[in-house]
Amino acid sequence: MKLSNEYAWIVPSCPLVASCSTGLLAFFFPKATKGFRRLCAFLNTFSLTTAMFVSLALFREQFVSHSIQQYLWTWIPKSDFCVKVGFLVDPLTLIVSILVTTVGISVMVYSDSYMCHDQGYVRFYAYLSLFTASMSGLIFSPNLIQLYVFRELVGMCSYLLIGFWFARSSAANACQKAFVTNRVGDSGLLLGILGIYWTTGSFEISELCDRFVELERVGFVNPIFANVIAFLLFLGPVAKSAQFPLHVWLPDAMEGPTPISALIHAATMVAAGIFLIARIFNLILILPIAMHVISWVGGVTALLGATLAVAQKDLKKSLAYSTMSQLGYMVLAMGIGAYRSALFHLVTHAYSKALLFLGAGSVIHSVEKVVGYSPDESQNMFFMGGLRKYMPITGTTFLPGTPSLCGIPPLACFWSKDQIIAESWLCSPSLGLIASGTAGLTAFYMSRIHFLTFEGNFRANETNWTDLKKSLLFSSNISLWGEAELESSINEISRNPRSGVAKTQSLLSSHLRNLNGSTQVQSLLQPRESNFAMTIPLLVLAIPTTLIGLIGVDLTERSIASDFFFESLILPSHIYETGKYFQILMEILVNSISSLSLSVFGIFISFHIYGRTNIFNNAIELEIIETNLVTICRGFIQSWSLNRGYIDYYYNTCFSRGLISLGKLVSSFDRHIIDGFVNATGVSNFLAGESLRYWGNGRVSFYLFVLIVGITLLSLLINLPPFP
Repeated sequence: MKLSNEYAWIVPSCPLVASCSTGLLAFFFPKATKGFRRLCAFLNTFSLTTAMFVSLALFREQFVSHSIQQYLWTWIPKSDFCVKVGFLVDPLTLIVSILVTTVGISVMVYSDSYMCHDQGYVRFYAYLSLFTASMSGLIFSPNLIQLYVFRELVGMCSYLLIGFWFARSSAANACQKAFVTNRVGDSGLLLGILGIYWTTGSFEISELCDRFVELERVGFVNPIFANVIAFLLFLGPVAKSAQFPLHVWLPDAMEGPTPISALIHAATMVAAGIFLIARIFNLILILPIAMHVISWVGGVTALLGATLAVAQKDLKKSLAYSTMSQLGYMVLAMGIGAYRSALFHLVTHAYSKALLFLGAGSVIHSVEKVVGYSPDESQNMFFMGGLRKYMPITGTTFLPGTPSLCGIPPLACFWSKDQIIAESWLCSPSLGLIASGTAGLTAFYMSRIHFLTFEGNFRANETNWTDLKKSLLFSSNISLWGEAELESSINEISRNPRSGVAKTQSLLSSHLRNLNGSTQVQSLLQPRESNFAMTIPLLVLAIPTTLIGLIGVDLTERSIASDFFFESLILPSHIYETGKYFQILMEILVNSISSLSLSVFGIFISFHIYGRTNIFNNAIELEIIETNLVTICRGFIQSWSLNRGYIDYYYNTCFSRGLISLGKLVSSFDRHIIDGFVNATGVSNFLAGESLRYWGNGRVSFYLFVLIVGITLLSLLINLPPFP
C-alpha cells in the first residue's frame, strides 16, 4: 500500500480520537459504558492498529523516496514571533512510531485480561490511548515548542497511570514523586528551549544546528553559554529517561498496573528522553564539553542501575533498575557519538523489556492467587520458583528476554550492546571498563531473576512458616498440630534454617498422612498459566526479541550520524548477499569475545548461587542463606541494592527535610513578623481610636479648655532656649 507522507497525521490522531471518545462516554454515560466496556477496548485497540499500519506504510515509502518532509501550519501568526505546528516525517520518526504502536497494541491486548476485573477498565484504556497518542505526537513534532507540549502530555499520562490505583497511598505517592521529579527536568528543558530561541531566533529543529554553527562561526555565541544551553536541554532526558541523579522516580513507578510498566519502560516515557537527544544530536555534537558530560552521566547511570538491581527481591523493581541501566547505555552511546548504536539499542531493548514486563505481569497475576494480593508478596521473587513447570508459555517466552539483556548472541540486545561497548573502548578506556563491567552485572542479575522465578521449587506455599497456623486452621488440621510443636518448629527454623525446615516439613507431612493418607505436603494452591489474551502478546513479542537484532546489524559502515540509520532493516542487498552477511556476523562475534566472556561469567556466578534453587525449600531459608552468603562485601552489596544506593535517603535528608525546615521558617517569619507588624498596626489604631473616643464629649467649654492648654504648651515649646 502506497501512502503519502502528508497522511502522517493519522498516526497520533487515531489513538487520540479513541481516547477522547472513550473518556467522554465514560464521563457522561458511566452506566452504559460499563455494559460496552469490551467494545471500548476493541475501539482503542483497533485505532492503534490502524496507526501501526499507517506507520508501516509510511516507513516503506520512506526508503523508496529517501525524503525528509515537513507539513506546517501557522499557530501564532505575528511578524516578529511566528510559531508553527505540524509534523515531521523522517526515518527516526517512523522507526519510533512503529515501535510505539507495536508495543502499544501488545499492551492493549494483554490488558484486556489483566484488567478485566478492575472497576477502572474503561478509564484504563482511555489513558492508554492518550499515552500512545501523546508519544506519537511527540515523535512527529517538527519544533521544540510542539515537542515540549507533547512531552508534558506524556508526563501527565504517566502521572495518571502510575497513580491509577490512587486509593493506595503508595500509588498516590509514587505518581506525585514521578511528576515532581520530571518537573525538575522539564523546567531545565524549557529554559534550554528559551535559550535556543534567544540565540538562534527559531524553534524549528531542522534549522537549529545550521543557525547555531553560523552564529558560532561569526563569534556571536559564547562557548560557555552554548554548553549551558545544551546542559539545560539535557535535563529533560535526564528526568524522563531516569538518568542519575533524577532516576529516583522509576522504581516507585512500579505501583501502576504491570501493562503500564511495560509501556513506560519500552516505548513511551523513558524513550521520550532518548528520542529528544537523538532529535537535537547534531546540535550537541558540535559541543565537546556537553558530549563528554552526557557520556559520563550515561556511564554512571548504567553502572548504578546494575548495582541496584543485583539484590532486589521485587520482580518489577529488578526490571525497573535494569531499564535504568540500559538507558544509561543509550545515553553513553549518544555522548560518545555512537548515534546509530544508541538508537539500535533503543529498539532492541524496547521489545525485550516489553516481553519481560508482560511476562512478569503474567507471573504476578498467577502468583497473587496463591500468596494474596499484597504487592510485597505477589511480586517477591523469594515467593516464586519453579513457575516454568506451572506456566510453560510464560516461562518459555520469558527465556529469550533474559539472555537478550544478558548480551548472549544471537538475541536482539547482544548486537546493539556490543556495538556500544566496542565504541566505548575506542572513545575512552574508563567508559569502556564501565560498559563492560555493567554487561557482566547485567548478566548476573537477569539470570538471578530467571532462576529465582522459574527454576527450582515453588516456594510460596512452603514459605510463611510464621503464618502456618492460618493455613492449618483453614484445612482443619490444627487439632493435629499443637501450639508447642508449631512454636518449636519456628524457633528451630530461626536457629538452623536447613534442618529446621526439613524437620517442620517432615512433621507436617506426617500429620497430613495420618489425616488423609497423603505421602507429601500438598500445596493449598498452585499457580496456573495465564489465558490466551495474556500469552499471545508474549508469543508475538518473543519474535522481535529474538530476530530484530540480526536484521538491524549495520553492514555498510555508514556515518554514525546518518539520517537513514536503519536502512539495513529493509535494503534487499543484505538479503541477497547472504555470504557477506554471515561473514560480518562472525566477525562481530569474534570481536565480542571479551564482553561475551563477562556475560557468561555473570551467568555462571548467578547459576552457582541461585541456579540450584531446588535445594532451598522455602523463601525464609533462601533469604537467610543469601543474607549470610559469603562475606561482609555481600552484605554491603545487598544493603546498597535494597536501600537504593541510599540516594533516596540523602534526597530526603538534604532536600525534603531541608525544604520542609525552610518552609516552616518562612511560615514562622510570616506569622510572627509580617502578620505581627500588620496586627500591631491594627491594634495601635484601635487603641488610639478608643482613647480618642472619650475626648469627644460634645461640651464647647471642654474643647476651649483643651485648645487653650494646647496653645500654651506649643508656645512654651517654641520659646524654649536651644539645647547646648
